[in-house]
Amino acid sequence: MTKGYVPVQPQGRASGQRAVAESDTAVEIGESNTAETNTEAAVETNTAQPPFPDADLMYIVDLLPPDERLRYQEVREFLQSRIRAASIDYWNREEFPFGLLAELGKYGLGGLQTDGTSKLFKGLMYVEVARADVSLSALVGIHNELIVGMIDELGSEEQKARWLPGLTAFTQLGAFALTEPDHGSDIAGGLETTARLDGGEWVLNGAKRWIGAGTIADFALVWARDVADQHIKGFIVETDRAGYTATKIANKIGLRIMQNADIVLDEVRIPAANLLPGATDFSKANELLRDSRAWVGWQGAGIQLAAFDVARAYSLRRRQFGKELARFQLIQQQLAEILGNATASLALMAQLARIQEDGKLEMVQAAMAKATTTRLARASVAMGRSLMGGNGISSDYEMGKLFGDAEILYTYEGSYEINSLIVARAVTGKSAFV
Repeated sequence: MTKGYVPVQPQGRASGQRAVAESDTAVEIGESNTAETNTEAAVETNTAQPPFPDADLMYIVDLLPPDERLRYQEVREFLQSRIRAASIDYWNREEFPFGLLAELGKYGLGGLQTDGTSKLFKGLMYVEVARADVSLSALVGIHNELIVGMIDELGSEEQKARWLPGLTAFTQLGAFALTEPDHGSDIAGGLETTARLDGGEWVLNGAKRWIGAGTIADFALVWARDVADQHIKGFIVETDRAGYTATKIANKIGLRIMQNADIVLDEVRIPAANLLPGATDFSKANELLRDSRAWVGWQGAGIQLAAFDVARAYSLRRRQFGKELARFQLIQQQLAEILGNATASLALMAQLARIQEDGKLEMVQAAMAKATTTRLARASVAMGRSLMGGNGISSDYEMGKLFGDAEILYTYEGSYEINSLIVARAVTGKSAFV
């Protein structure tokens, strides 16, 4: 067990008379040299589970129907018991945990987009994966929102039959290749990757950057400009095609498990049938990006719950000046603010899920949700890092890992500033982009 790691208790109410529950097996955050010694000390001295172990003070999970609530509970316990601690070492090494991916598939996390569950359930799954590890939540979200979703909604019947079974089981991976080295926020107008039809094949040339899973995916969904009509179209490009090269982007401060890549397409030839029939202009990409932006809002809530989990467990076990940190007023204030931020984010996203169910979600709501929850996430993890002092900068104690990951959430799927401008344009009728 990683030093500093404290497992989150199974979901359950602990208010009123149920303020103290059974023993846990938390790790003492102390000065000893080994995690084993810390564990022994914790078992001896910490026997009470704190109230509200799930930190869901507004009972958002209770909005799920009983069958989804049961599945949620099973997945949450798996993520906390299996994924959370195991992810730390992979994060430190910038390596991808293929074995963990197979386990995520067994719990249905590769097929959230097509399994018929509610928008709220899917969002809470994103929350709980982020609560266990933000990198893997990025993979799960992109996989569902942009890969499975794109093929299911925009692909041909042949494309669906070929790819969806493996994708939904998480035995195959795709990469969403839109961003380019010189075009991020202005990609709609500035996209430079080209596609030309040559007989019965498309020929693609260009470069993509920051492409999640680009080095490990079975195929990339590449957006390229058709030189014949100048429309931006979507293509399935198998990664073993001649002319496709992907190079890992290393030394990131966050999302270190996610294998982001620089991709070069040099006269890559694909069959004409690899064009997605429903992706023949950029408006289709925009619809997917709207939903993907909303998904990052769920990540913003999940990372804050993780920060609260880590900070609360630490404050209850760390002793200074002869008493637990949790007894100090400044520590309690920080814990209350972190949880307040997380709860506000979760409530905002629950309302967004209702809007999605009603078919009313527009880019302005998605942009506001993403900007708001990631702004609060940045503040929450900063408080958590401060609360933990020097230990807060170490991934061994998890908060340092969350601190780095929050910066990525704040930036990707539209930076905070870009999303703010989208919201302001909607409420003023005036564009400030140029």
